[in-house]
Amino acid sequence: MSIRQPDGRSQRLWSDLVPGAALPGTSEAPSGNVLGRITFADAPAEPALDDGIPRLTTHLANPHVRPAEEIWRTDLPVRAGSAGDAVYAEDGEHLFYAARLGPLPVYREQVRELYEDALRFTWERGYTDLVRMWNLIGGITSPNADGLEIYRDFCIGRAEAFATFEEQFPQLPAATGIGTLSPGVDLCFLAAKPGRAVHLENPRQTPAYKYPSTYGPKSPSFARATYLRDIAGQGPGRLFVSGTASILGDDTVHVGDVAQQTEETLRNIEALVGSDNLRRHGVDGAGYDVKDLDQIKVYVRDAEDIPVVRGICESAFPRDTDIEYFNVAVCRSDLLVEIEGVCR
Repeated sequence: MSIRQPDGRSQRLWSDLVPGAALPGTSEAPSGNVLGRITFADAPAEPALDDGIPRLTTHLANPHVRPAEEIWRTDLPVRAGSAGDAVYAEDGEHLFYAARLGPLPVYREQVRELYEDALRFTWERGYTDLVRMWNLIGGITSPNADGLEIYRDFCIGRAEAFATFEEQFPQLPAATGIGTLSPGVDLCFLAAKPGRAVHLENPRQTPAYKYPSTYGPKSPSFARATYLRDIAGQGPGRLFVSGTASILGDDTVHVGDVAQQTEETLRNIEALVGSDNLRRHGVDGAGYDVKDLDQIKVYVRDAEDIPVVRGICESAFPRDTDIEYFNVAVCRSDLLVEIEGVCR
């Protein structure tokens, strides 16, 4: 996988998805100022400032998949720091924030507090456009101490925090909620100064925040994608695609068939990123094909299914596309695969 340079000076936020062989300590430092690193390792660690750079280390690597790291960079000067147990960096246009909760019998109250602290911090610094969130949840489909699925437990706390800050953040951003291989919850996100983010839904899917109570006491709090306009408003923006799975309406489809679920997921992404859907959300002059997706993470529940999913993805995406595969649970027990990425 090659390390890419930014597409132009006016687009000041970009990322690289780096394979394990190029993790810090074994490769040259990336060009540009680093806002944050997300390390997908074989064990979790508390968020930390590593040589002045925020790092979130989450447990997504196992014997079936290699470690990897996502590096978020900017060409603007960066200032980093800590806020309680969280770490962050900002460049005056973008904010990277990372925090972690250790294992708990029930998560909702601590998740609410975690999110409220994060949203308050973000708002006070003027980053009023939430752009992209990652929620990495150990035992995501396992029961908590009350017998409620951990993801549903998590969703209660997240929804309550967003309700508290509904006036400040009236629209939900793109997000992924995915399992990890160790207990606890890792949170990281990107936010931007106001006026640049447009949040999108998928015409083939019910908005997640409108799911019926069948899927839990509180609906998941995220949009299907977020389009981040260029800072200067003169160049193309970037489209952040949320974790996407084999769901039509609000129903899981192709239960038990990983190949069909992967194909349906790609069809969902195609509908989401196309010009018709972007125009429907007021984004003119833009539109993508599924082949434009890059910085792709593919989450596969069962290790034996990875070769099948890999084969379909290799056929769907250009050879030079950055893709990493992870062997973790998805947010529903009947979902076998989930895919996310960035169109640029």
